[in-house]
Order: sequence, then structure tokens, then C-alpha cells
Amino acid sequence: MMPLHFELVTPEKLVRSEDVYMVTVPGTEGEFGVLEGHAPLVSTIRDGDLQVFASQGAAPILIRIEGGFAEVNARGLTVLADHAE
Repeated sequence: MMPLHFELVTPEKLVRSEDVYMVTVPGTEGEFGVLEGHAPLVSTIRDGDLQVFASQGAAPILIRIEGGFAEVNARGLTVLADHAE
């Protein structure tokens, strides 16, 4: 399976830009997972943890985020968060 290109951006900086296996996003309507080839989507996000899986079967890297939007398109997943730790 091809990797998913993932970017996490805050108003201050580009926090992460990398190819990963999967990301789970805390959407306001519930958590959703994104793999390469996911259908286009725009969602608001709630405060919570992004779970970033570098490879299939890997333990997730947790990144605390607050507010913002997530967009999935042909280029991958972009999370525009108000704050990220």
C-alpha cells in the first residue's frame, strides 16, 4: 500500500510533514481514520489526540491538538489545528 502524505499545521508553523501509513483524527462527529486513497473530505475537529501510525502494525504516535479543520484530498491529509503539542 502506498503511504499517506500527512501535514499538521498551526498558525505558528508547520508541525509535521511526512509520509505515514494511517492517521486517526478526532472529528467533531466522531473519530475517523485516513489511509491513502481515502475519499475527499473536509471536517471540523475537536480537541483530542491525533494518532499517527508510521507503518502498519506500529504503535501510534499521539499528538494533542485543539480545534481546527481536517482536509483529505488527492495529495493526502492536512490538519489545520488551532494548537498542537
